[in-house]
Amino acid sequence: MRFNVLHCLSLLATTLAIAPPEKREWVYARKETAVAPRGWKQVAPAPDSASVKLRIALPQGRFDELETHLYEVSDPDHGRYGQHLTMEEVHELVAPHPDHLDTAKNWLAAHGLTDLSFTPASDWIHVTLPIREAEELLKTTYHVFEHEESGHTLIRTLEYSLPEWLGDAVELIQPTTSFAFYRPARSTVSWPSGEEEIDPVSKFSTASTDGAPASCNFKDVTLECLAELYKYSDYTPTSKKNSIGITGYLEEYANNVDLELFYKDQKPEASGVNYTYYSISGGKNEQANGTAGAEAGLDVQWAFGVSYPAKQTFWSTGGSPPFNPSEWTPTNTNEPYADWLDFVLASKEVPYAISTSYDDEEQTVPKDYAIRVCKQLAQLGARGVSLMFSSGDYGVGDGSDDPENHQCHVIGTNTTTFLPNFPSSCPYVTSVGGTYGYPEVAVSRFYSGSGFSNYFKTPDYQKEAVAAYVKSLPKGLYKGLYNPKGRAYPDISAQADYYRIYYNTNKVHIGGTSASSPAFTGIISLLNDVRLNAKKGPLGFLNPLIYKLKGKGFNDVTSGNAAGCGTVGFNATTGWDPVTGYGTPDFSVLKELVLKH
Repeated sequence: MRFNVLHCLSLLATTLAIAPPEKREWVYARKETAVAPRGWKQVAPAPDSASVKLRIALPQGRFDELETHLYEVSDPDHGRYGQHLTMEEVHELVAPHPDHLDTAKNWLAAHGLTDLSFTPASDWIHVTLPIREAEELLKTTYHVFEHEESGHTLIRTLEYSLPEWLGDAVELIQPTTSFAFYRPARSTVSWPSGEEEIDPVSKFSTASTDGAPASCNFKDVTLECLAELYKYSDYTPTSKKNSIGITGYLEEYANNVDLELFYKDQKPEASGVNYTYYSISGGKNEQANGTAGAEAGLDVQWAFGVSYPAKQTFWSTGGSPPFNPSEWTPTNTNEPYADWLDFVLASKEVPYAISTSYDDEEQTVPKDYAIRVCKQLAQLGARGVSLMFSSGDYGVGDGSDDPENHQCHVIGTNTTTFLPNFPSSCPYVTSVGGTYGYPEVAVSRFYSGSGFSNYFKTPDYQKEAVAAYVKSLPKGLYKGLYNPKGRAYPDISAQADYYRIYYNTNKVHIGGTSASSPAFTGIISLLNDVRLNAKKGPLGFLNPLIYKLKGKGFNDVTSGNAAGCGTVGFNATTGWDPVTGYGTPDFSVLKELVLKH
């Protein structure tokens, strides 16, 4: 009897600790304040008809343990290398403390919000509500912000508050202050003409560069050329367990006719092969003539072409960041990347290698939100997934070396700064830069994304390489423009310009680190095939392996730079550098190295 009384008293104390006080007694504290980034202006209050899907992040109970697991299973010198976690094990590690979950639910219930959805680990709560109710919930006012260059708009607020009694039960809430804008003009595709036009293949000569593989014309890069250049032309993948995935956003559709034409042109044995298609949050699969996306076409044609016959997945995620109030769209569908993460983290089976070709300035993403998204990416790495992101096409910021005409400023100031990209700045992903020609140099028709994070410190796996590069720079060079102690990128590179693809049934060329990322991802898929055939696990998170190899298995790229922000930017040099990383892959060496662990 005594036990029952104590048990009841304990339950009562717990309940009292998480129950909200009377609303009239609530005291609010500012949770976050922001400044609209360069190019955004506030134009009007949010329309009454708008609604918003709030994503409420709860503290992840044991993320530190998950990070330890991630580094152990990704370190080729560790006894647990390749012993990746299951989905269930990951969910257990990131689940919030039950008190935090109950406190957050009680807060929402006090506002009449009980129609909630949760991620499988319950570390995120989702609730859709009218914009005026969201304003009351967060003690804020939402406005329409217009992007001056593109004319697109977002609904955002520059501050929000939460009741003090919530304590640390809620980590962050979005969409509120995030202006990340993964738009077509800011995706990392770069057109050969410098305009949104594509040059016909017939305009280019067929002459090869002296010393390059015979199949290579670097104004017309093909699957055959890349296979000879990176020395996997004599390898035949056979594993039936292997898999690769491509993410699609912003109404970029992978056109099946174009993919089939590409296969017939460059990979006849893949003709007729179908990929698995997933629609997320209303993502479409438009196949009508004229609806093809150049970005999506480039990604699937090259990733799937290089990696064939690995199982292929394409995710089409609905909702693009621009929300146009003139169309009176009822829902502010502006977090497509978060929708993809929710979906894939809840999937029991995930492709072993995934490429994404969308990014934005790190400073447009609130730091706490960027850190949280990065932690979600770590969950995939712990499960054995290699995540590749294109490093960007704007060098250290805006791609301009004109000091009188650059656009690189700290938000809300006139202070010049280099502009690192996110998610490339996340330490749990592999950032892919761009090269051109033979011998390979850093791509220069546009500039390979390059930088040092202002949010994430230099991870242990790259400290030695980054410190050596920073030390090699002239004393004081770019002082105050970048964070020498930040996570640096890219990690590696691949050819990035004049890739031959099919676009709306036309044979065309296209360039950007949007080309190098899916191509490199295809090569990682081939290395996974090597390991799977040897009854080993997939490579998973690559960076600890890449940096321990110290350039072994990569072709060092020592010429070129990454201009931007009125400067010539960082330079490529011997060893690792923040323009081309450790260089481009040599499959013939890497296939032996990945079997040693």
